[in-house]
Amino acid sequence: MVMIFRDARRDEVSQVVALLMSDPITASREEPLSEAYLMAFDDIAADPRNRLIVADLDGKVAGTLQLTLIPGLTRGGMLRGQIEGVHVASGLRGQGLGRAMMTWAIGEARRAGCGIVQLTSDKRRTDAIRFYESLGFEASHEGLKIVLP
Repeated sequence: MVMIFRDARRDEVSQVVALLMSDPITASREEPLSEAYLMAFDDIAADPRNRLIVADLDGKVAGTLQLTLIPGLTRGGMLRGQIEGVHVASGLRGQGLGRAMMTWAIGEARRAGCGIVQLTSDKRRTDAIRFYESLGFEASHEGLKIVLP
């Protein structure tokens, strides 16, 4: 089996959305493929600081994540990497794909000049949080969100 990490193509958005919807927590806030997803993909693809990545296993989308580079004034103007939407196909979980994806994304952030990589995870995802901690992430801040109508 050959695994590569690469930027997603527009014709793969439906596969990425299917990965998002395959998870019970994420599925509650996603919907079947719509024009909104394609518009979002176009925005991501047009932004050089944003990448929608797929883990390509023998030509099939096996996982996904989004890596965003965020410039900021804090921490001496440090560039930071934000990782979001990490999902691995259910039949492939527990085989090291998630670890490989995250290691790759952290390396990409480092190569881009980021001094920190951050992510959020739903508090109900205790296994995911343990996984991220095993990669060196620390729950150093309390994350807060507001859903806008």
